Amino acid sequence: MRAQHADAARALGVTCDTEGEFWGWAGRTLGAPGTDLDGRRVWLRLVSAPTGKAAGKTWEGAETAQKALGDLGGHRPALLAVHDVSQAGVAYRAELSEHMEQPVISSDPVLRAPIGMSSTWWADLRTALDMIAITDTERVAVRQEYIDRALPEFLGIAAPQTIGWSTAHGDLHWANLTAPQLRLLDWEGWGRAPYGYDQATLLAYSLLESAAAEHVRQVFPELGTAATWAGEAVIVAELLQTIGRGHNEDLAGPLHRWADQLRSSRPSQ
Repeated sequence: MRAQHADAARALGVTCDTEGEFWGWAGRTLGAPGTDLDGRRVWLRLVSAPTGKAAGKTWEGAETAQKALGDLGGHRPALLAVHDVSQAGVAYRAELSEHMEQPVISSDPVLRAPIGMSSTWWADLRTALDMIAITDTERVAVRQEYIDRALPEFLGIAAPQTIGWSTAHGDLHWANLTAPQLRLLDWEGWGRAPYGYDQATLLAYSLLESAAAEHVRQVFPELGTAATWAGEAVIVAELLQTIGRGHNEDLAGPLHRWADQLRSSRPSQ
């Protein structure tokens, strides 16, 4: 991965700061800050996959987000270039983006310490999610087939017959948000999802910090209503599924209480 990252940097005319490298999940991605030929600060991210699987939603996420959303009113790092290469049965995609000087709010998707976001930051988040929601796309973040299977399995209730859909970031947690200026990172999984899915995802990852969770509810008052019931149910089911695999175990109590609320408030069809 380091050798391919270095090759991509040369191809794109970027000098990288290797001490700032960042590895993604299971070593699938490698990113590093750098400087391009114009002296602009950039971020070069390399993703790898077997050649036969180098396609589809996650592979094309950043590229399709750039075409559909641009810089999202200044709240999304613009994608500047893409460089593809295959070698020995492995495909590599290098994505060159604007470098965000703003740090992420948390190194962990789950918020584990108090935060103090400004009212402007929260308003910008509200605006950004509203802009995403009305973006036209054929990409799918949450599949109907998953909803039909997961809600009975993890919540013990049937999926609703009617769901309101909108476009979502698809992975809205605290490690994908920056401050003090808001930027939304990691666009691999964006696409259509039940309305309220992004808002509910951020709430789910805030459950260990009650003040932050309450602020999410205040900024997104649609949470807890029939309109967002499906979006909430999906993220609760997804995270309960991860708990069964040994992850996010400290969220178990709050998630089970949320699941109880969802079971008692399921909209009539």
